[in-house]
Amino acid sequence: MKARIAFRPLSANHFFMLLALSLLAPTSLRAADGPKLTDVLKFKPVQEGIEYQTPTADEYPNCKVDVEKNGKASGWVVLGPQGEVLRRFTDTNGDNIVDQWKYYQYGIEVYRDVDSNFDNKVDQCRWLNTAGSRWGIDKNADGKIDEWKVLSAQEASRVAIEAFINNDAAALQQVMMTPQEIKQLGISNELARQIQENLNDVSGQLKKALSAARGLNSQSRWMRFDATQPCLIPADEGKANQDLLVYENAMSIVEAGSETMLVQVGEIVRIGDVWKLTSVPQALIGDSIQLSSGILMQPSITSLGNTEAMAGIPEEVQKLLDALQKLDSNSPSPSDNITEIARYNANRADLLEKLVEASSNVEEKNQWLQQMIDGLAAAVQTGGYPKGLDRLIKLEGSLKGHQLSAYVSYRRILAEYSARLKAATADEDRQQVQSWWLEELEKFSTENTESIDAAEAMFQLALAQEFSGEAREAQKWYEKIAKTHSELSVAKRATGALKRLNSEEQPFRLDGESLTGGKVSSTQYKGKVLLVVYWATWSNRCQEDLPLLKELYEKYRASGFEILGVNIDQTPENVRPYLTKEKISWQQIYEPGGDESPAAMEYGIIMVPTMFLVDKQGTVHSRPSNVEDLQKLLPELLEK
Repeated sequence: MKARIAFRPLSANHFFMLLALSLLAPTSLRAADGPKLTDVLKFKPVQEGIEYQTPTADEYPNCKVDVEKNGKASGWVVLGPQGEVLRRFTDTNGDNIVDQWKYYQYGIEVYRDVDSNFDNKVDQCRWLNTAGSRWGIDKNADGKIDEWKVLSAQEASRVAIEAFINNDAAALQQVMMTPQEIKQLGISNELARQIQENLNDVSGQLKKALSAARGLNSQSRWMRFDATQPCLIPADEGKANQDLLVYENAMSIVEAGSETMLVQVGEIVRIGDVWKLTSVPQALIGDSIQLSSGILMQPSITSLGNTEAMAGIPEEVQKLLDALQKLDSNSPSPSDNITEIARYNANRADLLEKLVEASSNVEEKNQWLQQMIDGLAAAVQTGGYPKGLDRLIKLEGSLKGHQLSAYVSYRRILAEYSARLKAATADEDRQQVQSWWLEELEKFSTENTESIDAAEAMFQLALAQEFSGEAREAQKWYEKIAKTHSELSVAKRATGALKRLNSEEQPFRLDGESLTGGKVSSTQYKGKVLLVVYWATWSNRCQEDLPLLKELYEKYRASGFEILGVNIDQTPENVRPYLTKEKISWQQIYEPGGDESPAAMEYGIIMVPTMFLVDKQGTVHSRPSNVEDLQKLLPELLEK
């Protein structure tokens, strides 16, 4: 008896078909007796943009389609040339009709379409494993997500950006908070009103934001989520009747042609297993960049929404808060001219300064003061308020000995460095600016050793010294960071950098997650000469080195030469297609986080490519600066 396969289109919009299955034991049917490989490979995911493995025509003879049966469930499995799973089509309820369509990348399931009510229509879409954790519900089975059941903050930013660049208000609406959700969280009246104002006319706001986003279009691509750690707002702060988990001011990095751009996603709030936005994304462009503050993370004085609490706010403070809210609600768009943006930033700084003076509580004073410093520094750095530098310098002078003294000094240095660079027109001028920058960082680090900002300043100094070839000077700064700020992540990078700089003639050990699943360790290569190369798809230098690297691999592999790649792209989406296109066959370690991923932190990687040449005993022989050096070193090392 042979299994029957029937193809019936679900709609004219996609290729999905129903599979009628006979309930046969997997071993009772040869692949030749089942559906043709070319037929099952016609199946496509309902959602677009899924990266999954499909064999090439010349690989077809080594692929096969088998029957699977596991209790009540049965279906087809498609196996690739190496025996890896490519597809699974499963009948979960025993009615001989497929109700789950599963797609794999390198043997790992990355996406699944589900007919959950068995009406022959896909009504759920799930992204899995290396593709993420999204779980979307398509109530009317029209191929569009109507609501999200599971959505991480990172993936919420991706969905929002894709809706933004495609001018898809309906898709954007699915990741925006709703009035019901505002009520569900118990957000206080005044904050609820402000958030609701942000959510009104999403379609109109989207069109306005998109028209101002020069260079962004449907060909642009979300690259990664960029945000500081999430913030927890406790329920007893009075902003909501439950704890709120919030990303204060999230960004997304978007690829637009040959350029990368920042798009402000704003506040993102967790509601159950789904993260939602509280405002429409805004592109940050050139000199018109302007960062707007979120609503929920404002100092708690602004969140008092009930009459009893409002009565405790001095009238003068309340007037200033109202004025600040009005100013922010009418803030200029990125397309407005620089004069209007500068005026906005100046007026905002004026109001914050008055709030500092009017607030009686020290904590509230410092919150407003810190917000003022951040706003001035950002406005100067982005060109939105050049005169703000004078105000920062004045603030720095007035805050000597204050707990925010180091805080304002470091941001003044950053802002002034940006202003000086913009004013420099010749190479000689830029060199002078660079010298000034390093002198200021060293002075700041010496005078404010215990400050968190000092750790970052010292790291900038170490980078500058290392890039200049002054490894010993760089090492001094790395050692100081590791000693004075061991609790910070920058100290872990500094410790890794010290390990890298002193790695020659030392045992090499690196463990990490394989791009194809499982663990990889450099110890697996003992007995061979191993090149460990940190790289990224976006690096031109890595791309230029690749042909010669592949040539050396082919030439010396039979003699005991192996390569272990460590990719530091922020997300793996570009990595797999790149490896396939370039036919790179050596193992790859990949862990999220880019240059802050565990594998990169282990050796304090600051640039790519970075290479370690490890001998057969597992000891670092050298750190080649380029592939040409490797070409000279390999033959001798392989002979030893």
